[in-house]
Amino acid sequence: MAHSEVQVHQAVKKILTDYLHAKKLRKTPERYRILDAVYAQPAHFDSEKLYQDVCKRYGRVSRMTVYNTLELLVACKLVTKHSFGERGAEYEKAYEYRQHDHIICTDCKKIFEFCDPRMYRIQQSVEDLFHFKVIHHALLFYGRCTKTNCKWAPKVSPNKV
Repeated sequence: MAHSEVQVHQAVKKILTDYLHAKKLRKTPERYRILDAVYAQPAHFDSEKLYQDVCKRYGRVSRMTVYNTLELLVACKLVTKHSFGERGAEYEKAYEYRQHDHIICTDCKKIFEFCDPRMYRIQQSVEDLFHFKVIHHALLFYGRCTKTNCKWAPKVSPNKV
């Protein structure tokens, strides 16, 4: 069952509060503002985009505070950090987000998400075979769009076909 935005906000705030308390870290307004900005992101984002969004929403904040808080949110499992090759580190919300994998276009760098139930079955088989509990996996496909009208696809000379 999907939760409302208010319920998600309350839940992620509680997770952060509990984590900060357990680690004996300060519960600063900046950390909660950054959490709010993360959960307002519609898709993948990098630390610079998040920094700009936080500044736009709440005014001046230290870039290092944003970067450090982002790593803290990764540590408490509210954010997932990805490395998409040349793109550098990118992040996405993790709370109540279904497991999914990614396809990255090598021309336009766009990220497509997909979910295939067979991946879960493969994971279960790996766990059974190796007596192992998978806590996270990452599957990335890199390729080129094959649409004839893709504006990012490399242009092929008719003589080289």
